[in-house]
Amino acid sequence: MTSVVFPFLAAPRRDAIKRRWSRKLLRLLRVEARLTGAIDVHGGNVLLVANHVSWLDIFVLNAHRPARFVAKAELAGWPVAGRLIRGAGTIFVDRERRHDTRRVNHHAAQALAAGDVVAVFPEGTTTDGGTLLRFHASLLQPIVDAQGHVVPVAIRYRDAAGVHSTAPAYVGDESFARSFWRVCSARRLVVEVHAAPALAAHGATRRELARAGEAAIRTALGLSGAATAPGRSADPEA
Repeated sequence: MTSVVFPFLAAPRRDAIKRRWSRKLLRLLRVEARLTGAIDVHGGNVLLVANHVSWLDIFVLNAHRPARFVAKAELAGWPVAGRLIRGAGTIFVDRERRHDTRRVNHHAAQALAAGDVVAVFPEGTTTDGGTLLRFHASLLQPIVDAQGHVVPVAIRYRDAAGVHSTAPAYVGDESFARSFWRVCSARRLVVEVHAAPALAAHGATRRELARAGEAAIRTALGLSGAATAPGRSADPEA
């Protein structure tokens, strides 16, 4: 479907299919998504920025507002899944190339200006959901160039009893197979999706947008204090 049919479909049709697929996958995995706030605002030229906990995050966001994701280039080489990811319009960044962020930002800015919705995880890595890392401002440059809007989205997973759950967390060197099995083994998961009010990029810098988005997500998650420093090397252009 993504390789043969998607190239010939209009964007609204592709988005409808991705939304349906994502919602079906969440149902199969017994993950109940609960949305608070308006995530589907400002039809296009919107950058979704979210905290990053799991590979599930992509399907959670696509279930509510289909988007083109910025992802590491290694995913493009995955067997089968790599083709699916490419076909869904993912924008790949090669983290081994110091200045590849500039190329990706140019591509993302063009997509946004054309009316697309793009999603990024500005922490640059995943956490267990109990903390929030400092946002890399460089990933927000495309929306500054496109003069659109930023929608901060907080993602939090809970178990059947309503307690914070680390079952979906995909951190460190853990294999995808092990993470997937842990999610499948959970009796029931609830993911709370909180969309904060949109931020206008017009007249703002990427650093201002990064700090405002980070603060909005921190508030929605009920976290206090300053952002935790990234566990991996920071983006030199942040």
